[in-house]
Amino acid sequence: MERAFQTALWLLQPGVVFILGDVFDEGKWSSSQAWADDVGRFWKIFRHPPHVQLRAVAGNHDIGFHYQMNTYKIKRFEKVFNPERLFSWKGINFVMVNSVALEGDGCDICSGAEAELLEISHRLNCSREEHRPQECGDGQQLPASAPILLQHFPLYRRNDANCSGDDAAPPDEKYTPFKERYDALSQEASRKLLWWLRPRLVLSGHTHSACEVLHGAGVLEVSVPSFSWRNRNNPSFIMGSITPTEYALAKCYLPCEDTVLTTYCTAFGGLVLLTLVHAGLVASPFHFGWNMLRKFKTT
Repeated sequence: MERAFQTALWLLQPGVVFILGDVFDEGKWSSSQAWADDVGRFWKIFRHPPHVQLRAVAGNHDIGFHYQMNTYKIKRFEKVFNPERLFSWKGINFVMVNSVALEGDGCDICSGAEAELLEISHRLNCSREEHRPQECGDGQQLPASAPILLQHFPLYRRNDANCSGDDAAPPDEKYTPFKERYDALSQEASRKLLWWLRPRLVLSGHTHSACEVLHGAGVLEVSVPSFSWRNRNNPSFIMGSITPTEYALAKCYLPCEDTVLTTYCTAFGGLVLLTLVHAGLVASPFHFGWNMLRKFKTT
C-alpha cells in the first residue's frame, strides 16, 4: 500500500485524496495505545506533501457498527481526520457522510447525524437559488454545484448481481442478498440522502468489490474496491477529474498479489541457482547445454 500510494502521488499528482472508510482494521476494539500505534503507521504509509489534502470518512472497522459505535470512538477518529462534513474546493461541493450513523433508530448519534445532513441540505438548496432567499441568511454561500457524496456504506441495492469487471464480486457472491444496515444502507436512509442532498455522483466502499449502480434519476454510484491485498488479489483505486459541472473517472490497478509473489519467487530461485553455479556446486546450465549440443552433433 505504501509503495502504491507514494507512486500514485508522484505520478498522478492529485489535489485531494479521499479514503472511503475502514482506514484501520481494529479501530472499533483498539486501546488508546494500539490506536496511537495504528495512527502512526497510517501516516507513515500515507504520508503526503502539505499541498495535498487527505480526507477520510469513518467505516465500521474504524468506529464499529451501530451497536458498537459511541461518541468516544467517533471523536477519536475525527481527531485524526478533519470532521468537516461539507467540504468545498475549487467550486466543487463534497459531502462526507458518517454512514454508520444512518441507522434510523433515533439514537443520539443518529439524530445528530441526520440534523447535520438536513443543515447541509438547506445550505446546498440555498446555493442553487438564483436570488438568495431571506431564510438562507447572510452566511458564506456555497458554490452552485451539485455535490459529490462520499460514504463508507453503499446506498441500498439488493446484491452485486449487476456488477461487472475484473474487480467485481466473484460469481459465488454476486447473488447473495445484501442485508440492510450491514452490507448497505437501508432503503429509507438511501432515499433520504438522495432527496436531501441531490448528489450528481456517489462514491462508496465497504464491499471490497467494484460496482456501478444508477439510482433514481440517473445518479451514478461507484463502489470503490479494496486498496489492500488483504481483501482481494487485484486492488484498485479511482482517479477523478472533477469540475463544478462535470466529472470523469478512471480506474487504476495496483499490481496483483500473485504476480508480485511469482516474480519474487522466480528472482529468488534464479539468485540461488547463480550462487550455486558460482560456488561450483552445480554445473552451469549454459555449459551443460553446450556439452549436450556438442554430443548431439558428434553423434
